[in-house]
Amino acid sequence: MKRILIIGIGAGNPEYVTIQAVNALNQADVFFVMDKGPPKHKLVALRTEIIERYVKDRAYRIVQTSSPERKRDELNYVAAVRELNEEKQRVFERLIGQELSDGECGAFLVWGDPSLYDSTTRIIGAISRSGRHEFEYEVIPGISSVQALAAKHRIALNEIGQSIGITNGRRLAEGFPHDVDSVVVMLDAQNAFRQVCNEDLDIYWGAYVGTPDEILVAGKLCDVVDEIERIRADARERHGWIMDTYLLKRRRKAQQ
Repeated sequence: MKRILIIGIGAGNPEYVTIQAVNALNQADVFFVMDKGPPKHKLVALRTEIIERYVKDRAYRIVQTSSPERKRDELNYVAAVRELNEEKQRVFERLIGQELSDGECGAFLVWGDPSLYDSTTRIIGAISRSGRHEFEYEVIPGISSVQALAAKHRIALNEIGQSIGITNGRRLAEGFPHDVDSVVVMLDAQNAFRQVCNEDLDIYWGAYVGTPDEILVAGKLCDVVDEIERIRADARERHGWIMDTYLLKRRRKAQQ
């Protein structure tokens, strides 16, 4: 029987890798690494560094393959993501079928935590249910960019007794939710925070959190929105990509 491990490796810092993840890494015979092209080579390099740092006295091999790209269809985003995941599923099935022998353990190293805005678990589950490949699989949680962001800014995500929401830029552009005080925003490619500048909010923003390229900005949203937009554009141009997350909090009278 083949085994698949979906291992959360944390948000950028190799020291975010948990003891459970280290133990899982040392069970793997094959590491499947998805390459998203030259602009994101650092993501491949980090995965390689983690493997080399934590896998001890064990033979393994790394199988690197190109990752499919999502079509930039803003009007049909859900359909575009579904199509992307179908392409990824075909790639994953090929890797499991051709690169993993019976009795071996293969591992996918997932940035952050596999449960949060990542489709690897969903895709592996679909392959398992299809019955085309026989394997067992396990998910190992990791430190997400959300947790890392809060730690870097030295804040709690929620207010006492209050709810917190996690959303994406597309949803935020429709307006700040009325039933929560704190909202974490991920996957914001269009600076959606500018759409809620009329709200009385604080923002805690971070890009490349946990990596040597880390950038942090915090303050009243209307005061720092231009700064964040400028920094974000400069960082994207310099690195060729950006991975950022931010927390918006309603300002309380005691803070004003």
